[in-house]
Amino acid sequence: MKMIKKLTSLLLAGILTMGLISGCGSEGGASGDLPQIGIIQYIEHPSLDTIRENIISGLEEAGYEDGKNCEIDYKNAQGDQNIANSIVQAFAGDQKDVVVAIATPVAQAAATISSQIPVVFSAVTDPVTANLVTAMDVTDKNITGTSDVVQVDKILDLAKEFVPDMKTLGFLYCTGESNSVSNLEKAKEYCEANGITLEETGISNSSEVQQAVQVLASKVDAIFIPNDNTIASAMQVVSSETIKAGVPVFTGADSMVGDGGLATNGIRYEDLGKETAKMVVQILEGTDVSEIPVKVFDQDLSIFVNENTAESLGITIPESIKNNEKYVVKNSND
Repeated sequence: MKMIKKLTSLLLAGILTMGLISGCGSEGGASGDLPQIGIIQYIEHPSLDTIRENIISGLEEAGYEDGKNCEIDYKNAQGDQNIANSIVQAFAGDQKDVVVAIATPVAQAAATISSQIPVVFSAVTDPVTANLVTAMDVTDKNITGTSDVVQVDKILDLAKEFVPDMKTLGFLYCTGESNSVSNLEKAKEYCEANGITLEETGISNSSEVQQAVQVLASKVDAIFIPNDNTIASAMQVVSSETIKAGVPVFTGADSMVGDGGLATNGIRYEDLGKETAKMVVQILEGTDVSEIPVKVFDQDLSIFVNENTAESLGITIPESIKNNEKYVVKNSND
């Protein structure tokens, strides 16, 4: 009798074990059948958030809805390159079908796994200099994406309309962001050609922004900040200090105007996100990355102006700007 009971117990245990294995296999199989998309964002600020939101909505419009017919794993690197490296290695371990990297630093981190997984970047100013692609139309590293090339000349032309007597321009940036370094070179060329003295101030993290901008604002007629993610995350601090000092700030992104900068000449980041989503869909549906060139957003620009900031600075917006058909009021990011 004891032997029968023992055999019965073993049989039941075996059946339960097989059921558990079968259940796990079924669940994993269902999950494994869904496209796996990893999204990594360098840091939280309105421009990058807008891109991410529009990537996700763009995927949904194309039939890829998170939790329904795809799985989207979103991670934020919190402005830390070590965290970014850990995230992309985890994506590699999870064998994602495609990795989306929002901003240059995380795109460079994601490039280390591109031999295993296709990478689509967004908001990378200079993907060639960042060593992500061989050329804008030569995407032979299993990496492609969308580029928000900053129109430095056009932004500084706009600055001169607001500040016609500008003699000294400040340039505030994070030294660790290659996109900002490349824009610094463009600003130097512009200033040299236009007889303007350039005062550059580099910081290494957002905790240094307040003191840096206080010192810089005391020496210049205006400040230019490219689409620098570290500065953008502290843009409200920049705005507060520069309004106190009476110094206008011109930026590389519309969200930075919404956070208190005076003006920019640039793109709509909603469009950047939607286009990035289209590339992800192409890859998921079988298109080779080498057949998808980088999309550069350098056309159809708008002039974004924060009228509240202009009023706080006592600056009258030139009629030539207000009457421009591409004029957009950007008073807040609400």
